[in-house]
Amino acid sequence: MAKQQYSSHQQKVIANYYDNLDTIMLTKLQELVTELYLADSKQKQDRLWNQAHKAMVKMKIKPALIDHIMKQRLVTTLAKNLEDWLRVSNK
Repeated sequence: MAKQQYSSHQQKVIANYYDNLDTIMLTKLQELVTELYLADSKQKQDRLWNQAHKAMVKMKIKPALIDHIMKQRLVTTLAKNLEDWLRVSNK
């Protein structure tokens, strides 16, 4: 398979995405916290928790903390940690 060549504009878009990946994932986690509070079925909660797990992995959160959050599966725990991560990212 040949290596795909990107235009300079496409390269900038890709670079900006990866430069802002933490911010993108923090925003996604904020949305997921809201959706988890409002989730009305176990199936929907499971799907949302899986998305939250993937977002935390992409943010390179310590695996022990991810495991702790995922074992508890409490929206309040996720929200509290998210608050801390947002505070750190805004400094």
